[in-house]
Amino acid sequence: MTVPPWLCVDLPLTEYEDALALQREIVAARKDRLPDRDVVLLLEHPPVFTLGRHGGRENLTATEGFLSERGIRVVQIERGGNITYHGPGQLVAYPILDLNALRLPVKDYVTGLERVMAAAAADQGVVAAGDEKNRGIWVENRKLGSIGITVRRGISFHGLALNVNTDLAPFNWIHPCGLHNVRITSLQAERGREVEMAAVRKSMIRHLTGMMGREGVPTSLDALREQMQSVPGK
Repeated sequence: MTVPPWLCVDLPLTEYEDALALQREIVAARKDRLPDRDVVLLLEHPPVFTLGRHGGRENLTATEGFLSERGIRVVQIERGGNITYHGPGQLVAYPILDLNALRLPVKDYVTGLERVMAAAAADQGVVAAGDEKNRGIWVENRKLGSIGITVRRGISFHGLALNVNTDLAPFNWIHPCGLHNVRITSLQAERGREVEMAAVRKSMIRHLTGMMGREGVPTSLDALREQMQSVPGK
């Protein structure tokens, strides 16, 4: 059976809870084969800390009051991994993929996401690599990108976060991914200059295309929702 091209939805700055609700909506629709193809959301988030299944508030070193003054929320979610930070200047990709149809084991999928991020970083002249012990990508001992996914009935969601021009200060207020004394970096920090986000988005799409072995088709959120509205019960 031929797997159709995947749909790429390029979004602006999006509240974390809105993106999470959209992912869950797409996952539910995919179980009914509408949309009948994989979807990737590309976006940035306003400042937020998220806690994965393995992450508790013990890895948050700042007080709620301190964070509230800075407009940073804390959200508990179902993805794998530990605590991490999302904010403007960080490129987030949420692939909603049918791993069974792709015949892609979860471990290989995570490794593939690491390679996608590393390739996007390489396009900006930054050499990074994955780590099977501490997932994500690293520039020597500095973490450049994170991965955390969830799989429901073979459908994966959540995904990756690559620090492009991210404000790195909030990472000082947590133990990123539950790791102590870890340095976080960004493409901007490694290059010593601001990096064009549009170029990194294009790189991400190109390398996701390589990972999945088929082309991505740009689509709008409205067009995607039209497909999902035909799902029974919607």
